[in-house]
Amino acid sequence: MKALTSTDFHFEGQTAKYQGKVRDVYSIGEDYLIMVATDRISAFDVVLPEGIPYKGQVLNQIASLFLDATSDIIPNWKIESVDPMVTAGWRCEPFKVEMVIRGCLTGHAWREYKAGKRTLCGVSLPEGMVENQKFPSPIITPTTKADEGHDEDISREEIIARGIVSEQDYVQLEDYTRRLFERGSKMAAERGLLLVDTKYEFGKRNGQIILMDEIHTPDSSRYFYADGYEERLQRGERQKQLSKEFVREWLMSCGFQGREGEQIPEMTPEVVNGISYRYIELYEQVTGQKFAPAQSCDALKRIEKNIEGFLKGLK
Repeated sequence: MKALTSTDFHFEGQTAKYQGKVRDVYSIGEDYLIMVATDRISAFDVVLPEGIPYKGQVLNQIASLFLDATSDIIPNWKIESVDPMVTAGWRCEPFKVEMVIRGCLTGHAWREYKAGKRTLCGVSLPEGMVENQKFPSPIITPTTKADEGHDEDISREEIIARGIVSEQDYVQLEDYTRRLFERGSKMAAERGLLLVDTKYEFGKRNGQIILMDEIHTPDSSRYFYADGYEERLQRGERQKQLSKEFVREWLMSCGFQGREGEQIPEMTPEVVNGISYRYIELYEQVTGQKFAPAQSCDALKRIEKNIEGFLKGLK
């Protein structure tokens, strides 16, 4: 399977195209978005030079499943999953923050803690914690949503003081974030997993707060295997995990963290295939379903045909 790393469609009614780190987003008229999950992969806010086969399908299908499974908590942008790699939905006006929620001290939070910081995004962290330990209760650590470059940690107080989000809306975003994380954690537990941390993006449509983008995917979330978690924690061992963190760890072991002057290490076929297998493993573990690779002899033609079929149905 050859990775699909770019698209360049021109649909009837198309008004714009936006290329994100991973997704190509097509605006249709004033109301609709077509979001293509490509096989691009990013880490440390850098798009890596090689795509990962099946990654886009994995992301799109996991996100679609969890959007459906949480629609009773908050309405979301999804109208229809029109292709294994594509979701069509409503255009929303996004909030300029990402709501990150953490159940354990790991990843970025651990790196900050290990460096001596005891406050993250205005949230005080207990003394004496070890890597991957659960917080007494999940903490919310928002980031700015940068159009380019790195997202940055920001506190609740600063978000409100700077008028990035109104206090009334922010209180609602926090409530939605906690409820979504609780639902995701429950679903993960049913699959023998711990939902460690994740991020949510929200917007507004017709004055109503809407859940946007992906949810509970390996790009936006981190999972540990629940079996043996406590034993590994007590022994100070690495947790067995399903997330994109293993990509970051590989990059860091090769001396790359996205900083100026650093060279992205070579992504050999073995590295690329290994990452692809990990994404498929996560899909099957999280969903409990066998991964069925999409027909791929000409993925671009398949995607274009499926999107055009959806758009015809709007007329």
